[in-house]
Amino acid sequence: MKKKAIFTVMVILMLFVTAMVFMASCSDSSKKASQSEQLVNWWHIGTAANDRVMNENFANEFMKANPNVKIEITVLENEAFKTKLTTVMQSGNPPDVFQTWGGGVLAQYAEAGLVKDITKYVKGTEWGNSMAPGVWEVYSSGGKVYAAPNDAGCITFWYNKDLLAKVGYTEFPSDWDDFIAMVKKLKTAGIIPIALGGGDKWPAMHMWSYIALRIGGPQLFQDTFSGKNTLGFEHPDFIKAGEMLAELTALKPFQDGFLGATYNDEAALVGNGEAAMELMGQWAPNVQKDNSSSKEGIGEKLAAAPFPSVKGGKGTVTEVIGGGGGFAIGSNASEAAVDFVKFLTNKENQITIAKTNGSLVTTKGAEVGISDPNAKMVKALVDKCTFFQLYLDQFLTPAAGGTVNDSVQTILAGTATPAQACAAIQAAFSNN
Repeated sequence: MKKKAIFTVMVILMLFVTAMVFMASCSDSSKKASQSEQLVNWWHIGTAANDRVMNENFANEFMKANPNVKIEITVLENEAFKTKLTTVMQSGNPPDVFQTWGGGVLAQYAEAGLVKDITKYVKGTEWGNSMAPGVWEVYSSGGKVYAAPNDAGCITFWYNKDLLAKVGYTEFPSDWDDFIAMVKKLKTAGIIPIALGGGDKWPAMHMWSYIALRIGGPQLFQDTFSGKNTLGFEHPDFIKAGEMLAELTALKPFQDGFLGATYNDEAALVGNGEAAMELMGQWAPNVQKDNSSSKEGIGEKLAAAPFPSVKGGKGTVTEVIGGGGGFAIGSNASEAAVDFVKFLTNKENQITIAKTNGSLVTTKGAEVGISDPNAKMVKALVDKCTFFQLYLDQFLTPAAGGTVNDSVQTILAGTATPAQACAAIQAAFSNN
């Protein structure tokens, strides 16, 4: 009996030790699993309700397929995003995946080692070949790729057909003089001709840039950036563009308080049918809807048209200013961040993006998701354009691009002459 009791105790002890070893093993495995979890911080600017839901769905779907990945989303309005991104970049702690417009801003981040070089994932790969080579160029610097395109389009006038019809226009003017005549008629009729978020500055920059392109043509821009144009932004064509913008401003075509208004204020005026038009990118209809009182915008009343030509100018309506959105990957991001960006830009998800917000997606075959006739028109403008210029505040370095925005606002406010504004831009450009 004693032997049996001793044997029973020994068995119990062995089982207890085995259980403890097993639990320790499980605990160790749990720690390893926890340690292997990859966190991806994703910053995007899709503040519209449908964009928020769509992007949350993308994140959830990716996490479901990759249980060891956790995606944390930060949604920021355009200007708030730029401000916060600047702060974290200065601290050397970039988000894992974040919105970018490419150009000089992204190039500067690349030079500072703040974004991941994704060239090996792009060149000669299935992912890289899924988009046209040209769209990758906006996000490249020094032969290396630093971000993936998500959408691409150009700046156009988005206008209310019914409001233009009230002053006798069934089509948008293709000539600047006729455009000015229409603005005057709208003003006389008590209709706000142009909505403008002057407080955010960059919306006004597009108008000055386009006038300059229509006056001087592509050569003006190419010679300025190459240094062949020794006057730079103090060239008479850039100054003339400022003078034409000042003349337009003197007509008081913008809403009251436009110098302090945000881009969302601008979009709301068009979306509520209060303003006849705005000069904006391919995202405009979606933002108009989200900021309108009805959350529906003006529907079929909305149309889009190219920026008018200028008599005697060297530019044509086939030359556009535009760009799009892409996603850069922070230098410290895990491999999961790269996989997530690939996931966001695959054909199926790009179709979903196009159907959700009308974005002019970049992945081949995803254009089947574009149904809006205005979006198709903008895409056709980009596909057939004879010259494509990235937005100046993104094409140039952050310092020079910011000076462009600031200087154009001084023209609108009347606190600087066009010549003084262009001199300020050139000073910033020559110092970078």
